Amino acid sequence: MTDTIHALEADDLGRRYGRTWALRDCSFQLPAGRVAALVGPNGAGKTTLLHLAVGLLSPTTGSVRVFGAPPQSARPRVGFVAQDHPLYRTFSVAETLTLGRKLNLHWDDALAKTRLQRLGVPLNRPVGKLSGGQQAQLALTLALAKQPDLLLLDEPVASLDPLARRDFLRALSEIGEEGRVTVLLSSHIIADLERVCDYLIILSAARVQLVGDISEIVRTHKRLTASRRAPGAIAGVAAIVEEYSTPRQTQLLVRADSPLTDPNWEVADVSLEEIVLAYLGQSDGATAVREADAAELEVSQ
Repeated sequence: MTDTIHALEADDLGRRYGRTWALRDCSFQLPAGRVAALVGPNGAGKTTLLHLAVGLLSPTTGSVRVFGAPPQSARPRVGFVAQDHPLYRTFSVAETLTLGRKLNLHWDDALAKTRLQRLGVPLNRPVGKLSGGQQAQLALTLALAKQPDLLLLDEPVASLDPLARRDFLRALSEIGEEGRVTVLLSSHIIADLERVCDYLIILSAARVQLVGDISEIVRTHKRLTASRRAPGAIAGVAAIVEEYSTPRQTQLLVRADSPLTDPNWEVADVSLEEIVLAYLGQSDGATAVREADAAELEVSQ
């Protein structure tokens, strides 16, 4: 039996700048064909992780592999859109596409021109004269016309207005429905991610907190409410992610590994946003989630 090759895989990956760790002990696997959300606050290590994955940085510790290969050798299979959409502002859109064609062996010129024409981006206009949304779409078009197997997007909608953000996310949704390209989208706008992503990676305090299928993550996380906190373990609870108490009641956000049947607790569903915020709200990022049974944080496939 051959081992499964993942689109992106990190093993104890770390990157340090001087004495500061931008990313540390990062381990996860991103299955091929998924549209994954990379979520975390500013400074969590999202950009560092993407730069390591595309080969712009080298790890201090551990390793990262793209379809089983080092990032440098897998670079032709990777499309990357940086947060600030770095483009030559004095080039026309057509000249930018010519540059893309000359730099990429598997360039699809028809795809690039057809897509930009459909979006109403004039080919003869200087890049610097395009709107922010048009520049973002041009950057995405350059990445897609390369015909990548893995598309990495570093907060591509952070500076866009709501209409441009909607159009960009619609484009990503179409890419996801095709299933040919694996996408890793970094953002802190959870509502946007929920619309287009089916997989989740949470980064906080330079470490991975949670990895898994979004539908499975939402299914296995619950909010428990009781008039008072009874001592001892709660049947069915694998981890307590967040606890909030008042003189009248206690609320827990938990990860369950079996049905929650304790009559002392009222059980309610939680949204993806509540789950993400609970993990990001941990005081020290890596160790504040209290494991009820020493299970790993990663949600099993």
